[in-house]
Amino acid sequence: MGEQYAHTRHNIGFDILSTFASSFNAAFQDKRYGFVSELRYKGRIFHLLKPSTYVNLSGKAVNYWLNKNKIPLENLLVVIDDISLPFGTLRLKPSGGDAGHNGLMNISEVLGTQNYARLRFGIGSDFPKGYQVEYVLGKWDDSEKSLLPMRIEQACEMITAFGTMGIDLAMSRYNNK
Repeated sequence: MGEQYAHTRHNIGFDILSTFASSFNAAFQDKRYGFVSELRYKGRIFHLLKPSTYVNLSGKAVNYWLNKNKIPLENLLVVIDDISLPFGTLRLKPSGGDAGHNGLMNISEVLGTQNYARLRFGIGSDFPKGYQVEYVLGKWDDSEKSLLPMRIEQACEMITAFGTMGIDLAMSRYNNK
């Protein structure tokens, strides 16, 4: 994603992955189709990917790294922004539609399925009619910024739970909290 989009609502997935990697002292490296990091926790290997193909064309990068690392589809977790959820709401789902999210749409097209987990981070929808793009690509306001670190930390806990417990237990523990 271009530097002008860094730390925007649309880029929350990248910010969450950066925080997650940082908490394990892992760094990202510029590789094919994205920035990748690998870390180990409780006998599990977490492969992190921030596609450089732009969020709306993430499918090529996701597919490439799934195949390269021989990662089964049930171990894929896509972290995305969601305007249909109030700010800071976190929702872990085992599969589902794209809900108009072009990144999910592209991943589903390339993978040929919608059966992969996703962690949705609510960014709210507090924008005037016709200004969705500006809102999604905009920076966080001051009230959001003050709550963001706590919600990002919760998202990181959910990623850890997904990787160590599986989707069902992670959803049971964290959804609606």
